[in-house]
Amino acid sequence: MPGHMGQVRRTVQNLQVVQVREAENILLIKGAIPGAKGDYVIIRESKKIPKQAAAAKK
Repeated sequence: MPGHMGQVRRTVQNLQVVQVREAENILLIKGAIPGAKGDYVIIRESKKIPKQAAAAKK
């Protein structure tokens, strides 16, 4: 059946920025990024507090 599948916004947490190459406009990210090759990716800080930091506050 025809349809438009896979163009849904997904949020992935616990990814790490390994290196920033400003001259080449490249971010090296450790972890699985959803989407196909050539898709756009939005990078932003997480809103959740890591478990270790939350445990330290108690």
